Amino acid sequence: MNANENMFGKPLPAQEVALDVLCEKYAKGSETTVEAIQARVARALAQYEIPELRSAMEEKFLWAQQAGFVPAGRINSAAGMGMKATLMNCFVQPVGDAVTGWHDGLPGIYTAVAEAAETMRRGGGVGYDFSAIRPCGSKVKGTHSRASGPVSYMEVFDASCKTVESAGARRGAQMGVLRIDHPDIERFISAKHSGAFTNFNLSIAVTDAFMLALAAGRSFELAHAAEPADDQIDAGAFLREDGLWV
Repeated sequence: MNANENMFGKPLPAQEVALDVLCEKYAKGSETTVEAIQARVARALAQYEIPELRSAMEEKFLWAQQAGFVPAGRINSAAGMGMKATLMNCFVQPVGDAVTGWHDGLPGIYTAVAEAAETMRRGGGVGYDFSAIRPCGSKVKGTHSRASGPVSYMEVFDASCKTVESAGARRGAQMGVLRIDHPDIERFISAKHSGAFTNFNLSIAVTDAFMLALAAGRSFELAHAAEPADDQIDAGAFLREDGLWV
């Protein structure tokens, strides 16, 4: 089949590998063919249109799939199944610098764990930026203790993902991010290299300031809003003019 045939809307032939994937991942109930899955998806999506347009939109959604459009995996898996599952693949879950509740408009760590577990239970993958969590060893004034840092708390998210069965037949999927200027960035990198987390794709959020410092061969400061412990200050931590502790 050439590109011109698909451009004019002629159905694409089913490939053997596509049939295998569909049967394993997306065929539901008595479905055994591409046509059955596409018909279910088209019918389910059309139900969100106003009543008088549903029949016509079902035909258009079916035509789009036959012409080569492939819906996201969650749509193929859950559309039209009448279950409490998300039709979107990926979500961003905010995480704040608090154990529970909310801090600076962000849900606390265990609040975020609960919200992410519900998302994964319904089939969604979840991404987090852990940069708001105070560094390891910094002060926790309310309890006169020291913080364990974002990498430590990531173990809770990792364990939760391992435990929660996602909607359908797959486990949850997570992505964890930490800014390059976070004081615990080396711990984060070590965790990635050691394979400490089995349910995370880990990435570093690199800033323009870091890239400029790298290009110029300059040193680069790791900084956070949380106040360091007294021994960290004695070791050289200091308050920068912008209010962040280096």
